[in-house]
Amino acid sequence: MTLVVEHLAELTGFRDRDLLDVMLVSTLRDLLRPVSVGIYRVVGDARQQHWLTRARIGEHDTAPAADPLWSELEDLPALHDCPERERCLREERPIERAPAAPGEAVRLHFPIVTEHEAAGVLEVETSAPMPDEQRRTTAGILRIYRNFQSLLDYSERDTLTGLLNRKTFDECFLRLAVEAANGERTRAQGGGRRIDGAAFVHLAVIDIDHFKRVNDLHGHLIGDEVLLLLSRQLRACFRFYDHLFRFGGEEFVVLVRCASPQAAPEVFERMRATVAACVFPRVGQVTVSVGMSALRSGDTPGAAFERADKALYWAKQHGRNRVADFEALVAAGELSEAARTGDVELF
Repeated sequence: MTLVVEHLAELTGFRDRDLLDVMLVSTLRDLLRPVSVGIYRVVGDARQQHWLTRARIGEHDTAPAADPLWSELEDLPALHDCPERERCLREERPIERAPAAPGEAVRLHFPIVTEHEAAGVLEVETSAPMPDEQRRTTAGILRIYRNFQSLLDYSERDTLTGLLNRKTFDECFLRLAVEAANGERTRAQGGGRRIDGAAFVHLAVIDIDHFKRVNDLHGHLIGDEVLLLLSRQLRACFRFYDHLFRFGGEEFVVLVRCASPQAAPEVFERMRATVAACVFPRVGQVTVSVGMSALRSGDTPGAAFERADKALYWAKQHGRNRVADFEALVAAGELSEAARTGDVELF
């Protein structure tokens, strides 16, 4: 019992979701001594769903392994490739797969259910059927894990849309800024050529055009419905590893990771066109304006947001329902860079 309590204290001592998954599989490995234990989440939209390994550790491994968050969907196992996991997810109950041959491990699946959906599966491989006591221990630890995930959701997500909220932005930004800086250095060492894994990261500010008019004409309940439907469209337009935030009101922020600087404007233009083509109940057409900027070496959240916000303002001033790229506007002479010296801005 003391060992279980110690592991639970360690499990709930983190506020990082990646570390929480790592600690869960490590805790169960230490307590159950299985052949392996892993967490697998469903990523992609309803038409193309795949399994992403969040954390997996074997009995002789020193540390858990995971799929990179920026993995391409086609490189991951399809949902139907793992029928026991799929069934566990669909029925939201534990599913056991007996050994198909002598010496093969027993595989037990537990659903990971959030407040809104079954989002993944915990998979435990053992050399023999798991005793009832161990099943109860696993199910109990998984309930604590889910409850803690719900607490993180409550503190990190916007209550209306379910997107990340503003206070989580800085932490996500700084992680991606480090990745962007590393990619910049890698490309510089490679003579500027494209190198797999050397990412370009862009920040975009998305604003609903004439949203005040929607609230004035239809009321705030319909305005909230527009925000909710738009957030669902944003989820569908971006990839599972992109970061979507609601900053408040009708303003959204997106951090995307792209293989080339040319890809980001195309991504946001597709999103803009998708939103413009949608018919919103009671409202009709809703359009968005987008301002974007590439993350730079040494960037701060405020500096990157300011560049994207200037591009957004330009888009609003030039007809709305369009995507404006800060760097492209500077190159065209439409906007100018702001030089900073300490806390003073020189234009």
